[in-house]
Amino acid sequence: MSQPPSQQPPQGGFGAPQEPPNGAPQPPQGQPNPADAPQTPPPPAGPPQTPPPGTPAYGYPQQPPAQQPGYGYPQQPGQAPGPYGQQAPGPYGQQPGPYGQQAPGPYGQQAPGPYGQQPQTGYGYPQQQYPGTPAPGGPGSGGGFLKNKTGIVVAAALAVVLVAGTGTWFLVSDSGDDDPKKPVATGSNDPKAPSESPTVDEGDGSGDGREAGDDLNAGRKPGEAKVAWLQKNDIDLPRNGSAVQGPWFAGDVVAKAIYRSVSGYSVADGKQKWKLDLPADVCATPNTPTPDGKIVIGVKNGTTDRANCSVLQMVDLNTGKAGWKKEIKKNGNWDFLSDIGLAISGDTVAVGRTGNSNAYRVSDGKELFGTPEGNCKPFAFSGGDKLIAAVSCRTDDVKNPQNQVQELNPSTGKPRWTYQPPRGWEVSKVYSSTPLVVRLEHEEKKQYTIVALTESGKLRSQLTPGKSDKLTADCGNSFAIFGEKLEGCSGVAADANTFYIATEDDSSGTARTNKVIAFNLNTGKPKWEAPAPAERVLKPLGMEGGDVLLYMRPKYDTAGALVTLPPTGGTPKTLLQHPSGAGRVENGFFSSKVLYQDGRSFIFSQRVSASNDKEEMEQTTMLVFEK
Repeated sequence: MSQPPSQQPPQGGFGAPQEPPNGAPQPPQGQPNPADAPQTPPPPAGPPQTPPPGTPAYGYPQQPPAQQPGYGYPQQPGQAPGPYGQQAPGPYGQQPGPYGQQAPGPYGQQAPGPYGQQPQTGYGYPQQQYPGTPAPGGPGSGGGFLKNKTGIVVAAALAVVLVAGTGTWFLVSDSGDDDPKKPVATGSNDPKAPSESPTVDEGDGSGDGREAGDDLNAGRKPGEAKVAWLQKNDIDLPRNGSAVQGPWFAGDVVAKAIYRSVSGYSVADGKQKWKLDLPADVCATPNTPTPDGKIVIGVKNGTTDRANCSVLQMVDLNTGKAGWKKEIKKNGNWDFLSDIGLAISGDTVAVGRTGNSNAYRVSDGKELFGTPEGNCKPFAFSGGDKLIAAVSCRTDDVKNPQNQVQELNPSTGKPRWTYQPPRGWEVSKVYSSTPLVVRLEHEEKKQYTIVALTESGKLRSQLTPGKSDKLTADCGNSFAIFGEKLEGCSGVAADANTFYIATEDDSSGTARTNKVIAFNLNTGKPKWEAPAPAERVLKPLGMEGGDVLLYMRPKYDTAGALVTLPPTGGTPKTLLQHPSGAGRVENGFFSSKVLYQDGRSFIFSQRVSASNDKEEMEQTTMLVFEK
C-alpha cells in the first residue's frame, strides 16, 4: 500500500555549510496546517528524474535477483541467499520513493537529500566510529547494516574465511586463560579498593584522594561550590588502559564499570560500598538501569583474543550482588557477537547487533523475544521510557540500504508503529526518546539529518540550522563493526516542543567559544540562540526544573560551572559554580562526561590510560561538587 501521508519525510539532509533553504518543510499532505508549521518551499533546480515506467519505486525495499547475497554479507557467486533466506515482501509492501529535490553534500557538492529540499548546513564535528577514520561530519555516529563501509565488508569477509568453522569473530587482543569464573562481590577489603576510612594521598598513588579533595577547597570564594570527593583509579589495567562505563545511579549509590569489575560508591562521600569482580572484560553496557537499580552488562566469554561479547550478567547496583548470567542466544552462523549494543526499558534489556536481536527480562533473565521473522530486522536499540529500535530491511544493494525506526512493546517486541525514511538513510542515534529526536545518516552521500517524530511515529519536523551553524553532540568513540549503540549521546537536551544543541567550538578568537541553539520541534526552525560567555564553551546536559541545564567547560585558568537557560533563551544563570582551586583537576580529565544529580555535579572520566602503573593509579576517575 502507499505510504501514509503522515509518514511523508521532510527536506534534504545536512552537509557542509550551504545556503539556507528558501522556505521550510511542507506539512504532511492530508493533515491540518498549524500556525507554526513550515511553508511550502519553491521547487529546487534540477531534481532527479522520475523512474521510468516499470522501474521499482526509488527509495524503498526492492526484490533482489535470484541468488542475491543475503542481508549485506559477502558470498561466493552462485551461493544461496544469506541468513534470512529468500527475499520476503517488506512489512508495508511497495511504497513510493523519495521526493527528488536537491540537498547538499558534505563538502559543498550537490547530492539528492533524504527528503527533497534545498541544501542544509554543516552539522558538528565527526565522532570516531570506524577503524582509522572518523565518521562523516555531524553529531553522533553512523549506524545501520555494516554501516555501509566497503572496507568493513571486505574485512568481515576476510574474517569469516579466517575463522570458518569456529563461528567466532575477534577484534580485541588480550591475554590470560579462557576459563570464565563466577563473578564475586567484594567489599572494601580488596587491597586496591578504597578503605572505609579515607586515606591521605601523599603523592605515591596509594591514597584515595579524599584529603587531596579537601585541599582543592582551600581558598574557596563566596558562592563557589566545594569538592565533595574525588575518586582515583584503583584498578591495575592492561597496557592500553580501559574505557570506563557509566556512571549509573541507584539510591545513594553511584556505580561504574572498568576492565573486569563493577564498583559502587556512596554519592555523599565517595566511599566504596561494594565491588564486583568479573572473569573477563566488560564489553557492553546500557545507558540507564531499571527503575529499581538493576542493570545488565555484557562480559566477554573468555580472556583470549577470540573471546566474544556474548555473556550477559545482571547486577543489582544497590548491593553489588551478581544476579542471573547467561550466554546470548545465537541465531545461526551469521550472528556475530564480537560486539553488541544493550538498552534497558522498564524490565526489559534488548540486545542488538547486525541483523539479529534478543530481549530478556532484567529481573529473572527470561528471554522475551528474539529476531523477528520477515524482511526487516532490528539491529540496535535505545531505552529509557521507550524501547526504540533501529531496523534494517534486506535489499538488493548493500550501498543503498533501507532502514526503519520502530517503537517496540518491551514485553513482546511487537512494533507499536514504524517510520520509514527514504532509501539510503540509516538510523544513527536517538538523541531523545520523549520527545523522539533521531539522527539519520547517508553514508554514500556523506550527509546526515536530524528529524523529530510524533508519539505515533509520524514525521514531525526536520531541523534546519542556519548556514554557518555547525552543530555538535558527543556520542562517544567506541569502535564497533557488528554492534551499534543508539543511546547515550550527551550535549543535547529536549522538552516537549524544543530541542537544544550546541554549535561546534569557534577557535578564531583568543579562546574557544560557542553558542546553544533551540529548535522548534513542530517546524524544525531555530527559535533562538544563546552565545556562551566570552571565551567559554557551553554543552547542554538536560532539563532542570523546566530550564535547560548546561555545563560551562573550564579553561586553563578558570573552573567550570553548571548554568541554566530558560526555555525562552537569554543569558546563562549560574546554578553551581565549581571552585577555582579545582580548575586544574577538572580541566585535566580525559574525555569526560558530566551529570547533575540531586544538587551534585559529577565529572566522570570515560577512559583511564597512562604510560606507567604509577601514573595510572594517579588518574582521577570521578570528581564531585556540591553546595
